Amino acid sequence: MKPVKIITWNVNGIRAVLKKGALDWVWSQDPDFLCLQEVKARPDQLTEAQKNSLPLPYLWNPAERPGYSGVATFHKNRPLDFGMGLGESKFDVEGRVISTLQAGFRLFNIYFPSGQRGKERVDYKLDFYAHLLKTCDRLHKKGESLIITGDFNTAHQPIDLRNPKTNQKTSGFLPEEREWVQKFLDHGFVDIYRKLYPEKVQYTWWTNILNARERGVGWRIDYFLVSEALVDRVKDVVIHDAVLGSDHCPVELVLK
Repeated sequence: MKPVKIITWNVNGIRAVLKKGALDWVWSQDPDFLCLQEVKARPDQLTEAQKNSLPLPYLWNPAERPGYSGVATFHKNRPLDFGMGLGESKFDVEGRVISTLQAGFRLFNIYFPSGQRGKERVDYKLDFYAHLLKTCDRLHKKGESLIITGDFNTAHQPIDLRNPKTNQKTSGFLPEEREWVQKFLDHGFVDIYRKLYPEKVQYTWWTNILNARERGVGWRIDYFLVSEALVDRVKDVVIHDAVLGSDHCPVELVLK
């Protein structure tokens, strides 16, 4: 059987990457699923030419606020079921979650909140993690196997960012944020990239200032967390850090 290929990418504006032709690389990889975060648009805001350039059917969950957040999941095979959001309005107005049920697993495409705008948003972010974990715990109890992918907006370990010491008080590497990533690992999930490559240093996001990407000053904040039951199905995880078009790069999961 052909492997299942899932690609995740925070595109920081889908209209921008379409204008740059940056999604051409993704389509050349022939993914079974493409999970985009921070699309910053509704489908009706795309031109006809842009819509026609999208070769796969999609589910789209935009934020209510224009030009903000939003996720989209492109899929070759029609999902058995799908859901938008977490069932909590304070999160769902920001268009952060799409879940799709396939034979063998449920895929969550998530744009986790950033805490960069102060304590209120850090608290919102931690509450988001808590609500998601409750949902995942419930699905695990039902016997489902889960894949969570997207922009987690948190680097879990010091190896996951270039400058851990100077960022200990920066949202994205706060102890309380990192603890929530660990809670998912304690509740039946595996950070599959780190399991396969325990010592490898690669990043998935770079600030746009001070030539951070060229200087290798980045963070690994885009993940695939998979249920323990799926670990044996994982063939590889690839961080495509040479692919340009966004301040993030694509990450690919290949399942046997």
